[in-house]
Amino acid sequence: MLPHRFQKLKQALCVRQHDLSVLMDNVQKPHNMAAILRSCEAIGIHRAHIITSGRLQFNKPKAAAGVLRWTELEKHKQLATAYQQFRQSGFRIIAAHPSTSATHFREYDYTQPTVIVMGTERTGLTQAAIEGADELITIPMHGLVQSLNVSVSAALILYEAQRQREQKGLYNKTRLDRDSKADMNTLFEWAWPRIAAYCRRNNLEYPELDPDSGQILDMKQLKK
Repeated sequence: MLPHRFQKLKQALCVRQHDLSVLMDNVQKPHNMAAILRSCEAIGIHRAHIITSGRLQFNKPKAAAGVLRWTELEKHKQLATAYQQFRQSGFRIIAAHPSTSATHFREYDYTQPTVIVMGTERTGLTQAAIEGADELITIPMHGLVQSLNVSVSAALILYEAQRQREQKGLYNKTRLDRDSKADMNTLFEWAWPRIAAYCRRNNLEYPELDPDSGQILDMKQLKK
């Protein structure tokens, strides 16, 4: 681990937007899932979510694994339990849906804790997802084809969220808590993925890292 690489990882973790997320409501196509996850990672979302009862499959598993190394993907079997989890964590749930009563996607305030719900490619959001949301947003279109690819829609909305958060300075203050075990574990897993996997297999605590170089301070901790 080179020091400049470690500092880059630490900086990325510092600006992670833990109070912004995406929920994919049964998005089916692997390339759309992967594209949405790439957009999430690009703007600093730490964890995305998906409603699915099956196993996730990607067209390019290695590429997907690269994205999932930096952005976590949490699976939910039921929409209702996912919505309940978000509300208990203080998130507002907004659903992307073309409705006359929906808010223009640029007029919503994404600087508040928000999860953006995106629907499946063919039928869009389920009725339950629409009715359970706190607010609907829409992307206005003036062409003859009144729909966008779900990954394109997600990217448009996410980059509007990034723009608003940048204006409010939310990327300028560190989100990294050195006293948080979860944050320190994430940093270790990013810096030393193979050793992290070894520790998990053997039920070992992650060793402490030098805050400047990212080097493991005590290799003896890796002995079972």
